[in-house]
Amino acid sequence: MSKQERVCDRKGKKNASRVACKLIKRPKKADVPPEELCNYCNGKCCRYIALPIDKPTNYEEFDYARWYLYHEGASIFVEDGDWYLIVYTPCRELDENNRCRVYPTRPQICRDYSVDKCEYDDHYLFDQYFETAEQIEEYAQAILGPRPGGSFRTPRPEPSGSMEM
Repeated sequence: MSKQERVCDRKGKKNASRVACKLIKRPKKADVPPEELCNYCNGKCCRYIALPIDKPTNYEEFDYARWYLYHEGASIFVEDGDWYLIVYTPCRELDENNRCRVYPTRPQICRDYSVDKCEYDDHYLFDQYFETAEQIEEYAQAILGPRPGGSFRTPRPEPSGSMEM
């Protein structure tokens, strides 16, 4: 069974909110010969970087994780016990057809990435996934107990009695 994908064309459009879109059928990875897979790909592997990080074990280390999550496009995931910082940012060399502009001279990390590792059909299922500082703080408190010295959050304001008009 094939998956449908929305493809939109913004080229030559004066009003970016008005975009011509069409649905195309995208075959399953198993139905495409490996040498042709890139012809159907949306470049998923070229739209983020994931770096291993140490598993936080105390509040000081969890504060680093909170700091990462304060940044736009950053998340943390855990897979098979290993922790990763993931930053969603497309490669500058990915063209409008999801092809690499520097393919003949691409970095070694790209050369090592083979079609058997390709994420063409994958749906990002992780053991744990954190998108906000509040999520990682909640997890830290569940693992370590209450934060020494109180919460990192700003205290709630005290009720200010009745307002006079």
